[in-house]
Amino acid sequence: MRFLLINTCGSEGSVALADTALADAVVAMEVLPGRTASERLVPAVRRVMEVCAWRLQDLTAVVVVHGPGSFTGVRVGLSAAKGLSEAGGVPLIAVSRLALLAAGGGDGVVHAVLDAGRGEFYCGEYLGHKCLRETLLTTEEIVSAAAGGAVIVCEIKVAEALAALRPWVVAEPGARDALAFAMERAAAGNLDDAAVLDANYLRRTDAEIFAKPKTVLQ
Repeated sequence: MRFLLINTCGSEGSVALADTALADAVVAMEVLPGRTASERLVPAVRRVMEVCAWRLQDLTAVVVVHGPGSFTGVRVGLSAAKGLSEAGGVPLIAVSRLALLAAGGGDGVVHAVLDAGRGEFYCGEYLGHKCLRETLLTTEEIVSAAAGGAVIVCEIKVAEALAALRPWVVAEPGARDALAFAMERAAAGNLDDAAVLDANYLRRTDAEIFAKPKTVLQ
C-alpha cells in the first residue's frame, strides 16, 4: 500500500510518502517549518511525489491529520487532502492528532492532552487505536478524569500545567506517525467521505464564538 500523509495541525507541519511493501516504509518526508503550511504544503507534496516518481493515481489513499490544533493549519491540511483525493480519484483517510499522540503511550488507557488556549486542553482518551472519547477540558477536569491513569503530552506548556499528573512528554507527532492508522483503516476498508468530512476542531472558531447574532425581522 502507498500513502501520502499530511499533518499541518501543530507547531510545524510535515508531509510523507510511505510504501508498506518496503522494509523502511517511509520513502520521503519534508518538514514545513513554523506555521507555513498555507504557502509550503502543496509545493512540498509536489516535490516528494516527484522525488519518488509517484502519481496521485498510484496511492492507496491520501491520509490527513484533521485536528485538533491550529485552526488555520487544520483547514489548510484538510482542504489540500480533499483536493488531492478528488484530483487523483483515490480514497481519503482522516486521523485525529490526539490519536497519534496517544499511540505513543503504550498499553492500557491513555489520556493524550494538547493545548487548546484560554486555559483549556484538548483531551483524548484512547485504548490502543480505539477512541473512547475526545473533548475539551479545563485543568481541573483533566486532573479529575485522568487521576491514576497514563497522561501523554508533547508540549512543555501542557506538561507544566499538568505536572501533578506526572505526564509522559514525547515528541510532537508528525505525518509519518499516521501510517499505522492508515494501514489499519485501509485494510478494513474504513475510509472517509470527502464530501462530508469535517475538521476535528473540538471547539468553535473565534469567528463563531464572537459572531453577533443575526437580527430576526418580524
